[in-house]
Amino acid sequence: MYVRHLTRLAQLTTLGIGGVADAVVEFGEARAFDQVVEFVRGRGGRPVTLGGGSNVLAADDGCRQPVVRVRTRGLRVRDAPDGGGVLITAEAGHPLQELVDTTVAECLTGMETLTGIPGTVGATPVQNVGAYGQEVGDTLTEVQAWDWAANRAVTFDAAACRLGHRSSMFKGSSRWTILRVTFRLTRSKLSRPMDYGMVTEALGVAPGTRVPLAEAAQAVLAVRRAKGMILDPGDPDSRSAGSVFLSPAVDAARAAALRSRGASVHDFPDGSTRVSASWLIRESGFVLNQPLAPGIRVSGKQFTLVAEGAATARAFAEAAAIVAARVERRTGVTLRPELDLFGTEPVYQRLRDRGSGRNGAENRRCCQNF
Repeated sequence: MYVRHLTRLAQLTTLGIGGVADAVVEFGEARAFDQVVEFVRGRGGRPVTLGGGSNVLAADDGCRQPVVRVRTRGLRVRDAPDGGGVLITAEAGHPLQELVDTTVAECLTGMETLTGIPGTVGATPVQNVGAYGQEVGDTLTEVQAWDWAANRAVTFDAAACRLGHRSSMFKGSSRWTILRVTFRLTRSKLSRPMDYGMVTEALGVAPGTRVPLAEAAQAVLAVRRAKGMILDPGDPDSRSAGSVFLSPAVDAARAAALRSRGASVHDFPDGSTRVSASWLIRESGFVLNQPLAPGIRVSGKQFTLVAEGAATARAFAEAAAIVAARVERRTGVTLRPELDLFGTEPVYQRLRDRGSGRNGAENRRCCQNF
């Protein structure tokens, strides 16, 4: 275990935004977690948990709670006792990219389109991370965590995690620190059916085609790189947190109307049909590289927000609020933020409150809470 005091959260997030945390406690071995618990108890209250910081907007005034940074690594691969595929248990700090690389190399289907997503395995259930037709909820079987309220280790099956569209019972809560995650994958040399347009175009195949796992992963990486979604210090558009907004849920009639206009609309495992937030932003009149607030602009590659220079959380939140307000005004659809917020930013709270405003009933029913 290692403790750093008065550490800037900007150094620990992909947005490069955030004030000073009073204390950041890191641990790289599972056996050291007992020391983490003792340290946190000594400071009172609960900590906030940080993995790779790739989906975080950290407040300008920092964080008074202890920040637990999970750095554990390791994989355990075994056949499922019931004969139904292969189980992989990953330590929470294990890089997600390395886990995906392992599954592709071992011919295990179920995570190949998650390639290129930054962050750690422990963060994936929190967000029910997903991309291009796959999400963590498709393969997750078990989460082991520490319950700070009960002061004990707990184990949850997939159903208990209440996974939804980029949501779970862990999201927005400081009650649990995830320690390890188990997934069930299928032995196969072929991917899931590829059905996202940009990916099938990169592969040169018809929608619904299964391709070798490595080819699927390479195509997804190419698409993500073209969109500035690969962390690259040399790419000014990669200082981001990925998707700022959830893809809004729409009813069948609106989905049909949007598809007729060329919108990116897809069905999700939670039973909802959702339209791309990026498409809505573009249709609302925003342009690439458009400045929105000091240090915050639209990416030059896709319709999301990126930071530059001495960007602040307040400016980022103001920019996001500008985008959400115009999208609702032009399309009638509410955008809800996808990011986790460390600390308190009143402007961001107002943005979150937009989800309870005037909107179609289908959006209120289907969109998940931030």
